Parts: sequence; C-alpha cells; structure tokens
Amino acid sequence: MGHTLVIVESPTKARTIRGFLPKDFRVEASMGHVRDLPNNASEIPAAFKGEKWANLGVNTSNDFEPLYVVPKDKKKVVKELKDALKGADQLLLATDEDREGESISWHLLQLLAPKVPAKRMVFHEITKEAIGRALEQTRELDMELVHAQETRRILDRLVGYTLSPLLWKKVAWGLSAGRVQSVAVRLLVQRERARRAFKSGSYWDLKAQLGQSGGSFEAKLSHLAGERIAGGSDFDESTGALKTGSKVRLLAEADARALQQAIEQAAWRVAAVEEKPTVRKPVAPFTTSTLQQEANRKLRLSARETMRTAQGLYERGFITYMRTDSVHLSEQAINAARSCVAAKYGKDYLSPAPRQFSTQSRNAQEAHEAIRPAGESFRDPGATGLDGRDLALYELIWKRTVASQMADAKLTMLAVDLEVDGGALGTASFRASGKRIDFAGFFRAYVEGSDDPDAALEGQEVLLPALKTGDTPACNGVEALGHQTQPPARYSEAALVKMLEKEGIGRPSTYASIIGTIVDRGYATLQNNSLTPSFTAFAVTALLEEHFPDLVDTSFTARMEGSLDEIAAGKERWLPYLEGFFKGETGLETQVAQREGDIDPGASRTVELEGLPCVVRIGRFGAYLETKRVADDGTEELLKATLPQELTPADLDAERAELILKQKADGPESLGEDPETGDQVYLLFGQYGPYVQRGQVSDENPKPKRASLPKGAKPEELSLEDALGLLRMPRHLGEHPDGGKVQAGLGRFGPYVVHDKGKGEKDYRSLKAEDDVLAIGLARALELLAMPKKGRGGRTALKDLGTPQGADEAVQLFDGPYGLYVKQGKVNASLPEGTTAETITLEQAVELLAAKATSAKGKGRGKTAAAGSRKASSSKPSSAKPAAKKAPATTKSGRLRASAVRIIRAADS
Repeated sequence: MGHTLVIVESPTKARTIRGFLPKDFRVEASMGHVRDLPNNASEIPAAFKGEKWANLGVNTSNDFEPLYVVPKDKKKVVKELKDALKGADQLLLATDEDREGESISWHLLQLLAPKVPAKRMVFHEITKEAIGRALEQTRELDMELVHAQETRRILDRLVGYTLSPLLWKKVAWGLSAGRVQSVAVRLLVQRERARRAFKSGSYWDLKAQLGQSGGSFEAKLSHLAGERIAGGSDFDESTGALKTGSKVRLLAEADARALQQAIEQAAWRVAAVEEKPTVRKPVAPFTTSTLQQEANRKLRLSARETMRTAQGLYERGFITYMRTDSVHLSEQAINAARSCVAAKYGKDYLSPAPRQFSTQSRNAQEAHEAIRPAGESFRDPGATGLDGRDLALYELIWKRTVASQMADAKLTMLAVDLEVDGGALGTASFRASGKRIDFAGFFRAYVEGSDDPDAALEGQEVLLPALKTGDTPACNGVEALGHQTQPPARYSEAALVKMLEKEGIGRPSTYASIIGTIVDRGYATLQNNSLTPSFTAFAVTALLEEHFPDLVDTSFTARMEGSLDEIAAGKERWLPYLEGFFKGETGLETQVAQREGDIDPGASRTVELEGLPCVVRIGRFGAYLETKRVADDGTEELLKATLPQELTPADLDAERAELILKQKADGPESLGEDPETGDQVYLLFGQYGPYVQRGQVSDENPKPKRASLPKGAKPEELSLEDALGLLRMPRHLGEHPDGGKVQAGLGRFGPYVVHDKGKGEKDYRSLKAEDDVLAIGLARALELLAMPKKGRGGRTALKDLGTPQGADEAVQLFDGPYGLYVKQGKVNASLPEGTTAETITLEQAVELLAAKATSAKGKGRGKTAAAGSRKASSSKPSSAKPAAKKAPATTKSGRLRASAVRIIRAADS
C-alpha cells in the first residue's frame, strides 16, 4: 500500500505539520519556489539563448509567454521530490494559502507531473484541529490566484528589466528600478527635499509650575492680552515666517522674559475648568501591514525582521498565517480571546458582546483571518517557551488580539484655564491639560504606538489636582522657552509601510522585501530608525520624474494595482492590459527606446542641492563633489573630492562641502603632534568616511597608521587626544579570568571587545550603542563577552559545539526559518532530516560545513537546469516544448492567459 506525499515550503513547517498527520503520510519541503524566470544569462537554456527576449525571460512577441527555469540550487530538491512521489498513491500540495503559495503549488504540479490524484490542502494555522479540517476539505488548484500571481510577476519583470539597464548606462552600474520600489524611493526623496527646503522659524512661550492642595501641575501660555500665542503650526515651512493672514501674536524673547518676571510673583486665578468624558475603543487585530508598523515602533524590528520572525512563529504553530489584509476573527478565535480576558483580567474587562472588525484596506486581497495566536485556546506568552525576538513578537500579537475583545476604555479629558496679570503686556492666559482614566478597559492589555516619538501614549494618565473656578494656585516657577520649528520627520519603516498602504501601492506582503532592497541597493540608509535617501536615490528619482513620470507617480501606480486586482477577479483581460502597458507608441518599450537618446548621462549623474558651493555627481566609485577653481597659474580647473560613503544629502551642507573641498585642495588638516613619535596626526576624508592618520605617506612610510572614526563621531569635534586614542587601538584592557588577554578595538563592523585565548583562538563581541571604545573598561568588556553570540537575523545560538582543531572560529547551532542549522564564520549548513539539537556532534557539523563550502565554490559553473516556456492556449496549463532539438531536456510547464509568480528580485519589485 502506498503513502500520501505532502509538500510544504520549509523544513520547519514540515516538522510541525508531521506531528498532526497519519503515520502513512510523508512530508517533504520544496524550500520555497522551485521554478522562476531566469535570474541571469547563465540560467537561460541553450535553446533560447539566441532570442532577443531571452534575458527578459518573457517572450513579448508571443503573448508575453514566460520562460521558466529550475535554478541550479533547486535541481536536487526537485529530484528528491520526484523520488518521494514514487510509490505514493496521493499528492497533497500544502503550500501557503495566498497567491504565492498557490503559484508554488502550480509550479510543483507542472514539474512533478504526478500520475496519482493531486489536491490542494490549505490552512491558516498549523494546529491539530486545523490540519484535520484541511485534510477533509482538500480542493483543486485555484487558477484565478495563479493567474493573478503570474501577471504581477511578468509586469514586474517588464518594468525592472527594461528600466534597470537604462539606469546602468545613464547613472551607475548595478542600479535597479521597480514598479513599487521606485515609487517608495521617490517618497523618501520627496520628504528629504522638503526637509532641505524647510526654513525654520523661531518663537517663544512660557511654562509655569503651579501647585494646589499639595498637588503640582504644569500650565502653558496660550493667550496674551486676548491674542493667541503663535506655535509651530502657525509658521510657513518655505519662508520660516508666520503664515499669511495668521491672527496670532509672535512672542519675542524680550517680551517672554519680561512677562516671566511680571507673573512669577503675581496672583494666579482659575478662570474655567472643563471635564469632557470620552471613550476609546480597541484597535483591530493585526494585518501584515499593521504588524510591521507596530513591531517597528515598539520592538524596533525592521519589516524584514518582523516577517522572518512571524514566519518562524507560524511554521512552528504559534500564530496564524502572517500574510493577510483581513482583520476578521473566527468564532473560535473570539472565544479563545474572551477566555483569556476573563481569566487574566476578570469578566468586568470583557466587551459586552463579541467584537468583529471589518477590513478597511484599499486593496484587500485574498485574506482569510487576522494574525492571531494559533489554536482553539491561546497559549499565554510566558508558557510558550519562546524567548528573545520570538517571544516579543508573539506577546505583541497575543496582547493585540486579546485587547480586541476587551471593554472600551473610559477617560475624562481635563482642561483648566488660568489667568494672571502680566503688567504692561496685559493679562496672560495659561492652559493646563490632563487626562484621567476612569476605567482602563483594553488599556490593561494593549495601547497602540505612535510614529511620533514625542507623543504621549494614549493609556498614560496625566492627572491634575482638584480645581474649581476661582481657585488661586501657588506659582512655583515660570520658565521662558525658545523654540525652533522642525522640518517634516523622515519616514521610519512603520511610516513608509503606512503610506504605501494608504496610497494603495504594492501589497503589504511585499513591503518587507521592497524596503530591504531599497537599503541593500544603497538607495537609503537606516539611521536611528529613519530611512535617509542617498545621492543615488536623488539622481535616479530625478531621471524617472523627468522622463518616466507615470512610473513614479503614486496615483498611476495605485491605478495599476487596481487593474491587476480586476484581472485577478476576471473583470479585466490580462493580455490587452500588458500589450497596452508595454507596447505601442505610449508603451514602456517605445518610451525607453525614444528617451534613451535624449538622456544626457552627465546631467543624470548630477545632483544639485540648494545652498551648496558645488555640485554632487555620481561616479563609478560613489558620489563626489565637483567645482571650478582658479589654479596657481591663473587658469580655471575642475576640483573633485570623493564623498564618504555614509554621507547622505541630509548631512551635506555648505560648511561640510567646503571643508571636504578645502582638504582636497590644500591637503590634510593636522590635529597636532603625536608626543610618542613626533609625527603629525591628520584628519582625512575617504570613500569609507573620515579617518585619522599618523604621518604622511612616503617611501620610508608607505602605509602610515590609520583609524576610522567611530560611527556617529563628528569630525569637526575630534580632538588630538581622541585621535591618538583611535590610532593606539586595540587597547589592552586586562587579563581574562579564564586566561588570555582582553582588548578593545575598531573593526570593519564597528567597535568591539575581544578575548584573545592564544594560538589564534579569539572570541569577539560588538559594543553596544552606549559603550565608548575609548573608555570601556575590563568589567564591562567581560560582561559583553559573557553574552551569547548571535547568528543571522539576530538569533542567539542554541549551543556552542566547540572549535575544530586548527580553526579560529567556533561552530554553533541555530534555529532558523528553515529549521536547525550549524554555522562557522560565514558558512551555514542545514541539519539533515532526523538530526536534532541533542544528537548533533562537532564532527558531524564539520562534515556538513565542509560539504556546504565545497558546493558553494562550485556554484556558477556548469550549465543550467531544465526550463519551461509556455505556448498559446487556453487558461488551463498544458505542456510546452522548446523549438530547438539540441536543447537540454526541459520540464513541462503550463500556459496561462493571466499569471503570477512571487517577486524575488529587487529589479522586479
């Protein structure tokens, strides 16, 4: 009797689901997608290499027929799946329940070509009950979902692979453009332009500390002689002056200080007291987008880290499926949440009736249920056995879900108006604001975060003493405060995700990869949780705005998203849409061909920023400054100076630019003399940022000692003492209790401490943000060295297997999204089926790592695997064969009228 083969995406998911299936079921993992459009020329089968469209991977002259290939690293997986299918009497495709999962199942079906019944098995949580229901309710492939995914894939490939080569020629090699990616980059650039154009205004106000009946409170000046006092919102961002027509009083410093003196000893009187009851309702359970936003605000996780962690929680059975636009909760989930409320907070904190939420997303897609804890009863965070990032994210999801079924919070908003005689300046009115929480309700479990770091949390009480009209509180002090208006804040990841979703651009499930690509490709840097665009982002955005404005227009991109949804619903035909977008006089293909000759590379590589004495250009090795100057012989010459890689348009002002240009023209600036050697110590700017150098380069000293400035250090504030400290790195801190010396130093990845155990064995730890490499002592270094090392994605090692003889680095065991793996240095190797954390030995790990290292060296050699293309037919899959007889054996692939495969490459985003 045969077995039933179940295919999922990852080993972790396979391990979890295996425990809920009958014994005659065999579970295998496809390791994600098994087939895709070619990534590069080496993946194109020989039969198609001569075709003009081969690099694009889509035959635009034959109904946009995609060319599918099995990547080299997936050949082994496909073979193993085919072997596992032998002897099976049934195939169940249990990939994720969204478009991407449906697409993976379709590709598997085409590659495996099973001769036994094949069904789709879907579930949104991995629990015994959910798997049992899924087995009873298997279905056919949903071709509408497959159609939707392939259409998006083709469209993204057309945009990415048509525009990116243009950017290589006109701006810089290796750049990428994408349907959603380029719009997101433009949002960042537009915000940075607004910040650079911003003109700051200044204003003054007063803050008083008052007391009544033993309680103290704070009040702020609101009016003077009947006129409202100007605040930040009253200023024009483009001029720094008050907005035209503003009926407010701009308080100067002199008036503010005069008023301060006049009212400190005067009698204060309560003019009015207002109490306004209000109710706050809990927010909806998490969707993909809101989870990414809150995890960024509260846990400081990037969108990519959030999705990676959530995927691990889902695959191990802790939460429901993490890619969803729905805020709906099943009856089972509502009952589980209400049970948690009653048990943890008491029945008084339950909402009178079960709450259900409706989805407001502009482009809600194939969602099923909100992200919530899995199961018919929710595991308490403390009883899960989770730790670190996994626990933090699970607890966030648990709290938000439970809070959704709790009672409203009842608050009273308090406002007290006070008056005091300001002498010649007139009567001054102050206002004290407060908030009293009468019944905490859902605040007991969860309060939503804010993108404004200075905003008070909604669940935070601000109490005022009992005050009534006519009371005369005592004045304990008055402070005159000067303010500068602030430019609009840069986007955090949470704010960018929120804006993309609000504008209907892209899909929440792709935001993590899009933001990751923007950072990876150098379009933006992430500093203090803010996304700061680079000079390259400015140059690329300017080119696309001038020559291809529709492609970076938020409204156009949102309409495109709407059309794709219409295609997925069968309301719009996919082929005419792609024809209209790509072909014809107004199509992308024609537009690029026509515009290419009009685009001047010199102009495209130039970034003009207001207020600079020069221009910024994009070169082969990064951005540089360029200006004209008069040489010693009286002739005009070009002066060029490389900009440090970490310098962004936000940091470059006239003063900084002049300093860099001056150093290039006059040579490095000396900070002073090293008393030990007598050499001058110089401050220089290089491609990788500012650094200090002892002595000049000469025949006798071809490689003078150099040291980079620590991240965040300001070159203009660097002293000779600090420079000498950096040049004397690494610092000896003392002896380790276990033997060996402890040092502090600066490396490629920033400041660190190291335990040098001797014989080449060293144990490193990075310094935390609060540590100073020039001041850290032995005690703090030992504390850091005692902390467990972390692997990829910030994971903590499950155990240290030891250091192989003759090696410098230890071998460690980690649990990742695809299961257990061992790591040594930069090499990772997955554990084979059946090997556990308890049974893996150092010797086995060394063998696995050696095999992985050998296979990695062989990557890129040899010919690429089987491919499939599609032939014109109906929307049902059918086989397709390459035209040439000498082509390598190809797998069967389907022909779809409308299509979609997951966005994998940044250029397609």
